[in-house]
Amino acid sequence: MDGGSMDSGSGETAQARRIAFDDLPFQPRFAYGDEAEIAVVTGTQDGTPLGTGFARFSEAAIPWTVQYDEVLLVLEGSISVETAEAALELGPRDCAWLPKGTELVYRSQDALVFYAIHPSDWAEHDAEVGA
Repeated sequence: MDGGSMDSGSGETAQARRIAFDDLPFQPRFAYGDEAEIAVVTGTQDGTPLGTGFARFSEAAIPWTVQYDEVLLVLEGSISVETAEAALELGPRDCAWLPKGTELVYRSQDALVFYAIHPSDWAEHDAEVGA
């Protein structure tokens, strides 16, 4: 294997590439589209179990149960991740580790966050379990 490609597991070869932030399309996120938008960077479309992207939060109070392992990195602004155990107050360059099953509320007036999740196809896994 050369340094520029990898076998995605499906027999296809994924290629290294540059992803320009300004070219990423931000889309409303689920029922909270007025509070959060995401731009996907990597995931199942690349043949990788690692999902990454950016999230923009604006006057957000979003309850969620994490369906995957997740790491957040705050780039701009601040966000509070409130769990049953603690409120994780994050500012620029702070990270949070959120294991699968964590019940939380994301709260932010204004933040830009980079996220990494595993597995990227968590919704497909949940659908298979429910079937």
